[in-house]
Amino acid sequence: MDGAIARKAHEQHEADWKIGVDIGGTFIDFCALDARSGRVASLKVLTTPDDPGAELMTGITLLAEREGVDPAQVTRFVHGTTVGINTIIQRKGVPLALFTNAGFEDVIELARLRMPDMYSLFCSRPDPLIPRDMIFGIPARLRADGSESRSPDMEAVARAVAAARAKGAEGVIVSLLHSWRNAAQEAAVKAEIARLAPGLFVFSSAEVWPVIREYERTSTAILNGYVHPRVSGYLTALEERLKSRGVPARAMLTKSNGGLMNAAEGKRACVNMLLSGTASGVIGASWLARQAGEDKILTLDIGGTSADFALIIDGEAQFGTGELIGEFPLYIPSVSVSSIGIGGGSIASVDAQGVLRVGPESAGSTPGPACYGRGGERATVTDAMVVCGWLGHSDMAYGQLRIEVDLARRAVGELAAKLGRPVEQTAQAILDIAVSEMFVEVEKLASRSGVDLRDFTLMPFGGGGPMLGAFLARELGMKRVMAPRRPGVVSALGGLVADLRGDFIRTVFTPLSKASLPGIGEAFEALAREGREWLAAQGHAGAADLRPSCDMRYAGQSYEIEVPLMPAWLAGGDIAAIERAFHETHERIYDFHDPDGEIELVNVRLSAVGAGPALSFPQVEETDAPATPARRLPVYTGRDVETIDLYDRQDLRPGSGFHGPAVVVQEDTTFAIPAGMQARVDRHLNLLLTFPE
Repeated sequence: MDGAIARKAHEQHEADWKIGVDIGGTFIDFCALDARSGRVASLKVLTTPDDPGAELMTGITLLAEREGVDPAQVTRFVHGTTVGINTIIQRKGVPLALFTNAGFEDVIELARLRMPDMYSLFCSRPDPLIPRDMIFGIPARLRADGSESRSPDMEAVARAVAAARAKGAEGVIVSLLHSWRNAAQEAAVKAEIARLAPGLFVFSSAEVWPVIREYERTSTAILNGYVHPRVSGYLTALEERLKSRGVPARAMLTKSNGGLMNAAEGKRACVNMLLSGTASGVIGASWLARQAGEDKILTLDIGGTSADFALIIDGEAQFGTGELIGEFPLYIPSVSVSSIGIGGGSIASVDAQGVLRVGPESAGSTPGPACYGRGGERATVTDAMVVCGWLGHSDMAYGQLRIEVDLARRAVGELAAKLGRPVEQTAQAILDIAVSEMFVEVEKLASRSGVDLRDFTLMPFGGGGPMLGAFLARELGMKRVMAPRRPGVVSALGGLVADLRGDFIRTVFTPLSKASLPGIGEAFEALAREGREWLAAQGHAGAADLRPSCDMRYAGQSYEIEVPLMPAWLAGGDIAAIERAFHETHERIYDFHDPDGEIELVNVRLSAVGAGPALSFPQVEETDAPATPARRLPVYTGRDVETIDLYDRQDLRPGSGFHGPAVVVQEDTTFAIPAGMQARVDRHLNLLLTFPE
């Protein structure tokens, strides 16, 4: 016994723990990996909306108690949070003022005159985050070439500062015309505000995202300032809590672009982490797909409040700009994710016309679905799964939740009474509506991307992804589903395997020609220096992977497309290769290109990437051992109650297989496998589901 204790102590001493954490609407997920032994520990803890971050300490304590994770041996700590995006969605940010050019005070209100839904007679734009009476015009003007026509009127700045403070502003956004070309005027106004009112925080649009088009640049800066105090306060508390628990690792944050940055930068560059949770999930899924040799994946991340979808092509996540943060577009690079308000906690209701509807309102973590027994009384998607019999056969969330079947039946029964239908049929209708809502959103994603989903494998994750993923795949005509070993913590895993990544941009706005190449090259060299300095500030001492690209268009077009470039083309001045890359990209996106068309280059971009740790999960040799069900249980499968097999995930060995319908239970989720599917466990411990041809 003494020898075993000593051996365990030695193993703990030698551990190199790396922890990824992701906060969702209902749970905070933990994924811990000992890089030396390959041992993986995972955990879910209910969120505490009234005290964000408190659940983090609870999770670290439970990891220590249950898994022997010593906080002092944590060498990497990566955190994704929803504090920023929730602040925008709930409109709980601080009061801001906007200082812009006199005569351009209505830029935010006009918002390019676009409507969220141009085909709806009842559509309206959201109220701006900064009301019109908090927008102040400053006499100042730059010409389009960056030369100064009129210097900023500092007396007007002083009057605007006094008025903004009188109206309760806690921060100021400075966004002036053409600051993408010359940021001097914004810097001068910012310095004057800081001198006059040291208590106000100030962000200029050029320091947040120096890109052409004043609306996009201004709105991105506003989003950054709107969430700044809450995000900064949260991250400061995070660092203090980690220090108090003896965690030596520097806190790192997941970013919207799928990369990482340190917490110190996150306090200022808040806009870069608004989509950190959804991006982390896609990065984690990409890593798992590459491990399994899957090159085309549709991800399905279902949490308590939403379902998120993304495409992984050739093992890589797809990127874009203009992702929506609540009701507002974000114009910085981010992992392309489509979302819909359908999650495990989405509430079902019957409207005034007697029609059953699901979501987008969610029960969240407090009170949660009725079956959680935490005070929820309204039926949710999770309650419908319980009533049908797919859920409720084991504790959930690592033993933190025990399903109360009677409470779920009572909640769904109230809707059944209104509809005049049996309880099971009502529950099935809730599930059918949830799947159909997701089907519509996925079809939109496939159409925009020009892909055939029949060529893709669905990867469901999150607490709710495995519950509904196979049913969605069946409706989409997809043939394969790949469920990872720990689907409930894939977003937390994404933080563990992510690289450092900083995105940088300069607007050059020039025709693509031999004469313009030297200026383009100088812009890229400046971005490269900035990228290397950024990586060094993050503590990265290894090689820098610099990935250049350009936003290009044909002369006369209103908008541009991003075209990846090879560094050798820039170094060698290979304009033909750059032109060819643009034509090919335009052809792929629009099925058209003009080989004789004049090309304009609008922005030069560069991603500076510092590779993360080389991690891997252990693989297990496959055998032909049959899967043995733990027991059989009654499930309403859509038409009738059937007796089907239930399997425990930890008892399934690589190579073992079985047929649906079936239920697979595990510590972080439950798999619902419809009839006709064949299941098999691979050497990576993924559960592979296939439909018959």
